[in-house]
Amino acid sequence: MTRRRSCVLIFILALVAVGLLVSIPVWLLQRNPPIVQEPPWDSPQTRALAVRACFDCHSNQTVWPWYDRIPPASWLAVFDTVRGRNRLNFSEWGVARQSGEGGGGEGGGEGRGGVARVIQDGSMPPGNYLMLHPEAVLTAAEKQQLIQGLQASLK
Repeated sequence: MTRRRSCVLIFILALVAVGLLVSIPVWLLQRNPPIVQEPPWDSPQTRALAVRACFDCHSNQTVWPWYDRIPPASWLAVFDTVRGRNRLNFSEWGVARQSGEGGGGEGGGEGRGGVARVIQDGSMPPGNYLMLHPEAVLTAAEKQQLIQGLQASLK
């Protein structure tokens, strides 16, 4: 086999490999398990703010838009959602995790203070999420209302 044919064959095999990787149906992991139990919300406003800003990654009620079905966005969406649900899941409140953490009582690993801190410092919701979900952007007053409401709800 000539060197040129070898290069063409390697290129074709590389394209096939990339094509197979890209077609891995990670969107099959984009599912919403049943809702077990939510925290005892202090008010409907707190829940509404949490739904708007937090539920896509921190509940079993994730909305999966069409662009989350296309790699590599689908990989990022699944990774972020699984990680978010593991840290704090409003749909499995009070359910004990295998690691021994509660799914609720202390916020699934975040705790009330941690939740307040990440909302206040702007790391939650994350910037890359807010770019595609402008409805999740909270005003300073809404952030404060959400923090106070979560602190009252997540006792």
